[in-house]
Order: sequence, then structure tokens, then C-alpha cells
Amino acid sequence: MAHILALDQGTTSSRAIVFDDSGAVQAVAQREFRQIFPQPGWVEHDPAEIWESQLATAREALSKAGLDAGDISALGITNQRETVVVWDRRTGQPLHNAIVWQDRRTAEDCARLRNSGHLPSFRRKTGLVLDPYFSGTKLAWLLRNVPDVRTAAEEGRLAFGTIDSWLIWNLTGGAVHTTDVTNASRTLLFNIHGERWDDELLAALDVPPGILPEVRSSSEVYAETAPDLFGGPIPIAGVAGDQQAALFGQACLRTGMAKCTYGTGCFLLMNTGRTAIRSKNELLTSPAWRLRGHTDFCLEGSVFVGGAAVQWLRDGLGILKTSPESEALAETVPDSGGVVLVPAFTGLGAPHWDPYARGVLVGISRGTTAAHLARAALEGIAHQVADVVSAMESDSGVAVSEMRADGGAAANNLLMQLQADLAGVPVARPKVTETTALGAAYLAGLATGVWNSPEDVAAHWQVERVFEPSPDRSRADGMRALWRRAVEKAKGWAV
Repeated sequence: MAHILALDQGTTSSRAIVFDDSGAVQAVAQREFRQIFPQPGWVEHDPAEIWESQLATAREALSKAGLDAGDISALGITNQRETVVVWDRRTGQPLHNAIVWQDRRTAEDCARLRNSGHLPSFRRKTGLVLDPYFSGTKLAWLLRNVPDVRTAAEEGRLAFGTIDSWLIWNLTGGAVHTTDVTNASRTLLFNIHGERWDDELLAALDVPPGILPEVRSSSEVYAETAPDLFGGPIPIAGVAGDQQAALFGQACLRTGMAKCTYGTGCFLLMNTGRTAIRSKNELLTSPAWRLRGHTDFCLEGSVFVGGAAVQWLRDGLGILKTSPESEALAETVPDSGGVVLVPAFTGLGAPHWDPYARGVLVGISRGTTAAHLARAALEGIAHQVADVVSAMESDSGVAVSEMRADGGAAANNLLMQLQADLAGVPVARPKVTETTALGAAYLAGLATGVWNSPEDVAAHWQVERVFEPSPDRSRADGMRALWRRAVEKAKGWAV
């Protein structure tokens, strides 16, 4: 039996999972790491802590599975996207904390670029919008504001990468500086049509090309791990940003298939095949993966605050002891009692793209209880995803016939039913919900002969439960109308 080691480097924790060649989980290890908030709207991580936690989980997962390096056919990597790391090529040491995808410090920089007329070029070449979410303006901020970073760039010893590049650098002992097409596509620096770093975009952000990693496909042997890390070398053979990896792990391999990952944020992706559809509704166009010489594309809608809304109820308001309690509490009331929570804590993502939006809680009365707030939080997550579904169907001209759900919050049955009702789309939850890591494992296994074709991968997908939308649309339509009113009140609040 073949085994794959998948590294799943997320926003709040590093995980490692060992899969066998049937796609079954053999061992899991996970470690959380610090979230650093230097000032409001800023979010950072310690790159050294990310690497140390990821290495520790990889070793722990192998130990739990009773395997060593010689038993592992390949290693796959999936990662939080858009997060920026800069380090010294000579020493391998980070030159600043990683700036996380949630960070909003470059909102004014993005506004200046838009006002200077750069938006059409960025939109056309990258498939993205000019928003602080993406890597490019974060990197430009570091080059402009951190003397050590600027000096390293001038002396030719600066390396930039997203988290996958940082992990590969460390896994190979500093021998390889590379990324894959999915991660490169989220930087605002990469032309997704020519599949290359773009000189015009680099110039607009004043980024020197010499600091960038080599861009490769999502499924190929990149290098081997340094032998001392795991007691022997392991081929690094699959890399994809977390949401594209989940799309692959959910076996959404045909045009029109869609998945939504419910984590800290929510991310809905639809496979559009070999066509890069340009969105009219502020969705993103990105490579889904590059595999065996061909690139498939996807439309994506990013919701910045998903499960984090429930975490706020737990940590900020103290009305929950654990996040899973939200389901039982919310089910004690038949509805939210007219309360609407728009969890725009770090702005609004697709299809609104308003970095100045802030959270709004409306409709409170003397009869409002913690249960109503819990239900409103779950509804707020589902409403945001429903907004994206509507935009995606409009852009693609294809009705979403089924949405495959994964991520931690997908275990919440009430949320999944609310999602089906509000979006008017069946929601299918698979038996194996570790789809992000599984996608990285599949990509690595395809490159090393564990699986022969994407069709072999798709054969492993199995449904655990399907949530059908209520046939009565009147209630959902009323909730959607109330939601749209609340969203308008959230927009532009922090200007």
C-alpha cells in the first residue's frame, strides 16, 4: 500500500495528514500557532513558528502512522494563500513577520492604484481585484517600510514567497525557491493567461523580479526533502493553494462543479475548465491547477469571515464555550427573531469588495437572546455564501446544481441546511472532509504514479449526507431581502 504525506499549513494551525492509496486518513497531527495583531486591521504570523509547527506535525503524523520516509511515496503541500514571507537567501532567516491574507494595512495603497487607473490592467491580467487581500501590495509595503527588507533586495539576497515557497525552501534546506501556478496567481504579480510574472504589474508595485520564486505546475516532482528532516528523502510532488486543493480533493474535476470550504473564511470555487471567465460580478478568476501540461481555471468568491463569526461569539462575547455549541443553541429558537449579523469584521469580500465595511448587528429587541445571536451568526455565514452563488451563476451562465461542502464548520448540520435553503442549492457533505489536504495528496500521488489519472481520484469521492433546499422559497426570499438591507448599512463604515 502506498502512502502520501500532506502538509496543510492553515491560518491558525499547521496540520499533517498521512493518506493511503484509497484516500483514507491513516494519521493526523495538528499544532496551533500565534496570531499577531500589531494594530487594528493588521494580522501577522511568525514564519519561523509556522515552519517549526509544520515540521513537528509532519514528524508526529509519520510516527502515529508507524511509517518512516521510505514508506512515503510523495509529499504534497497546501497552504493559506496570499500570506507574504520575505527572507534572506544567505541565512534563510525571515526579515519580518509574515503579513497574513486577512491583513488590511494596504487598503489606501489599493485605492491609490485604482485612482491612478491601474485597475483594468490588474483585473485583465491577474483575474483579481485591487484589494489588500492579495500578496502584491503587502510585498510592496514591506519593501517600502522595512529597511532590512529593502536593503536585502538592493543587495540581491531577498527572497519572497507565499507560504508554500517558504515551506519548500525549508524542506529542501534552502536548495529550492519555487511556487505553483495557483499560489502565484494570488499575488497580483502573475499573468494568468501567459502564466508568467508580469513586468508591467511588477513595475506598478515597484517589486524587483529577482526576488520572485520559479513558477511550476501543481503536480510534478519539485525536489526531495533534506534527508535529515525525516530520516531519508521524500519527493515533494504536489502543491496548491488551500482552496484549489480543496476543489481537487472534492473531485470537482468537470466544468460547472463547485465546492465551498467553511473555515475561518468561506471560499466558493467553481471549475470552469480550460476557460478563464472574466467576472462581471467582482468574482475572482484563477487557475484551479496545472496538471500534465494543461491549466484548468475556476471562478472564486471569498468570504473573509465565516467560522470566525462563531469564534467571535465564543471569544468576544463569551456566549459559547466551544464553537460546536452554536448549533445546539441556535436550534432552541425557530428563527433569528429578526436579528441580522453581517460579520464584516475585516471588510467584505466577494461580491462587494469593501475593505471599509465593518460588522453590523441589527434588529435587536428586548426579546433578543443569545440563541438569536447564534442563529443570526450562522445565517450570516450562509447569506454571504449565497451572495457568491448568485454572482457565480450570473457570470458563468451555469446554475450550480450541487455544492460540495468541507471545512470545520461543514460539520454543523444547521448551517448546512440554512445554506441549502438560502442559496437554493443542494449541499453535499463528503465522507472524508479532509479535502484540502486530500487534494494536495492527490496532486502529489498523480505525479509519482500512486494514481494514474484524475478519474482514479474522482472514484474515491463518497457522499455522507445531502442537504436539500426547502421547496418553500418565500421564507428564504424574505430573509435574503432583510440581509441585503443590513449589508448596505455595513458598507463604508470605516472610511
